[in-house]
Amino acid sequence: MSRREALKYIATGVAGLLLPKSLLANEGLRVIDLYSIHTGERLKTTYWVDGHYIKQALSDINYLLRDHRADEVHPIDVRLLDFLYAICCSFEASKVIVISGYRTPATNAYLRRISSGVARESYHMYGRAIDFYIEGVELSQVRNLAIALGLGGVGYYPSSGFIHLDTGPFRTW
Repeated sequence: MSRREALKYIATGVAGLLLPKSLLANEGLRVIDLYSIHTGERLKTTYWVDGHYIKQALSDINYLLRDHRADEVHPIDVRLLDFLYAICCSFEASKVIVISGYRTPATNAYLRRISSGVARESYHMYGRAIDFYIEGVELSQVRNLAIALGLGGVGYYPSSGFIHLDTGPFRTW
């Protein structure tokens, strides 16, 4: 069974299937394709090569995932990128549409005032969360895979059209 087939089984809810060790192995390339709906910016970059994160690629990712309201950049947790990469690997369409990456505390407080779904101590404020969807992939499939991977928090917002991932403890909502 190929890596893609195995991950598709996980995404459709087949329990007990383990992630192939090669998925996040220390060799090869990790490419991520991001599009910010708020700025219209797109970045397709190789952020990992043969066991090493690429500093310039991480800097470019940090910029794209910045708080667009405050125009403030913050380092994004590489574990979040790897979580997102693991999800993208299982689907043919891998363009990640970003709703929210990093948020300043001021932006987070503003969003809390206008929305009930924003956590006071959001992982977004630490560069450890992303709200997104994958073009051409059903949200429920992304949610199922993210839960099966168990790499952090997974929020499911079907009425708003996005998934939340973070590198906090495993939990779902």
